[in-house]
Amino acid sequence: MTCVLLSTWTNGLFVFQGGSVREEWPGRSVRGLSHDGGDGVLAIVDGTLLCRRAADGTWRTLARSEVELACAIALGEEIYVGLSHTPDVMRLAQGRLERLAGFDAVAGRDKWYAGAALIDGRLLGPPLGIRSLAASCDGTTLLANVHVGGIPRSTDGGSTWHPTIDIDSDVHQVCTHPRRPELAIAATAMGLAVSRDGGASWAIEREGLHACYCSAVAFIGDDLLVAASTDHFARQGAVYRRSIDAHTPLVPVAGLPQWLNGIADTGNVAVRAATLAVADKYGTLYQSEDAGQHWSQVAQGLPTPSSVAVC
Repeated sequence: MTCVLLSTWTNGLFVFQGGSVREEWPGRSVRGLSHDGGDGVLAIVDGTLLCRRAADGTWRTLARSEVELACAIALGEEIYVGLSHTPDVMRLAQGRLERLAGFDAVAGRDKWYAGAALIDGRLLGPPLGIRSLAASCDGTTLLANVHVGGIPRSTDGGSTWHPTIDIDSDVHQVCTHPRRPELAIAATAMGLAVSRDGGASWAIEREGLHACYCSAVAFIGDDLLVAASTDHFARQGAVYRRSIDAHTPLVPVAGLPQWLNGIADTGNVAVRAATLAVADKYGTLYQSEDAGQHWSQVAQGLPTPSSVAVC
């Protein structure tokens, strides 16, 4: 039976399945949900634990870190992990996380910078780190979304990396297609970024969006999804859809409210087979089991979501 996992920054992980809900890791921080290549899910717990949740709901700690982790991705038998407070990528090897030295040599790294926003007269923002990771379905390409530093790309298992998109596009999530290795999309502050050469180059698209600040992306069948809002702190957000190969404007996803309650942030739009899940900033969770044709509101008022996954 399909289940939806919703992780939160401060109050564990919620499991929605068959009309019921249960909580795991209560009172703990859980983030960075991603599929492990099988029926399980990878997650970062309390910032320093790389964990795997099996399909039966059992958890296992794969590695402990001395530095804060942000996200993880499975690429074949390998697991790669992005750091939260420094722009570095690590690889899991024999139960230990090893830093990829080649990431230090990315051209333009000295131009990367932390995100910033003026809030109540104070300059605040997330640290310079890895916001998301993605791997091509054929296992040849690894993409690392640096915030703020573009999308470095590796085609040799992380040994060497090369810059791709402009740093100032301010990327919030990168995603690869589950069946077509040439396709990748990214949510940027400038609009939706689309790559048709495996992340080597990108084109920004904005037509149809009510605002160009994009925060999350996903693929569903032959379509792409992107979440947009006016800025990170917007009280309203929306999710848009379009055929991957069409050159037409993006359109709001039918069946969802016209406006979400805040943005759908990085990792908060999830897909598996025909099931979709979308969580907004203020804890409302929507689900579709027919590829987005019909939607239901599963929950509201949850603690602030950090990511969602469909299992």
